[in-house]
Amino acid sequence: MAVEVVDENVVGTDPVESPESTPEANLDDEGDIAADYIEELLDICDLDGDIDIDTRGGRAYISVNASGDSNIRVLSKPDTVNALQELTRLAVQTKTGAFSRLILDVGGSREARQDELGRLVDAAVARIEAGEESAALEPMSSYERKLVHDIVAERGFVSASEGDGRDRHTVITRA
Repeated sequence: MAVEVVDENVVGTDPVESPESTPEANLDDEGDIAADYIEELLDICDLDGDIDIDTRGGRAYISVNASGDSNIRVLSKPDTVNALQELTRLAVQTKTGAFSRLILDVGGSREARQDELGRLVDAAVARIEAGEESAALEPMSSYERKLVHDIVAERGFVSASEGDGRDRHTVITRA
């Protein structure tokens, strides 16, 4: 049964759901909008790069990669990638009207950061094994804290996020 709107009140019980309203379709739209935005940015900056779009874990992932002597490495610094990610999220939000949780990776920067987070966790675990009750890591984004929580669990320890805003960080303890 289709939904009938009468005087701003919904009548009927079976709303019609189009494929465009499914979460996966929304992520595909996010990915396409983000890829267009990044492609335009690369053109303006005269940078070479191939854009790949993927969806994983309820997020759109945009990867920008290049081969050989590409100049894309100028954008692959972690702070630059985070800033570009936020700008891209805003561009998506402007077009869709919905908050975006997309992840941007430029030149393998996310994998490099995940490796760095693994080393930070290993150092914190070593401090705990040396006798400290807990070990706090530096403040980081919610996405990075999620990665840390996963790494900590793999190491057999427990972690929790503490603090507010830009000071939110992860604290690791024994299981």
